Amino acid sequence: MNNNNPNSQKPICKLIGENGNIFNLISIAKKTLIKEGMKDEANELVSRLNDCKDYDEALALIQEYVDIE
Repeated sequence: MNNNNPNSQKPICKLIGENGNIFNLISIAKKTLIKEGMKDEANELVSRLNDCKDYDEALALIQEYVDIE
C-alpha cells in the first residue's frame, strides 16, 4: 500500500465469521475501503490480488489495507 502519511490508520473491517472465500473477503475489504473514502487503495488491493500465490498471501495482502476484526 502506498501510504505516505504515518498518522493515517487502516480502517477496521469485520471479516471474522464471514464466508472465508478469498474473493468474498476481498470484496468486503474493498467495500470497507471505499466507504472510508479510500477508493484508490481499494482498486490497488484488487489489482494486487493477482500477484498472490495462495490464500495465506492473499489474507496478508488484505491486512496491509485494513485491520481485521
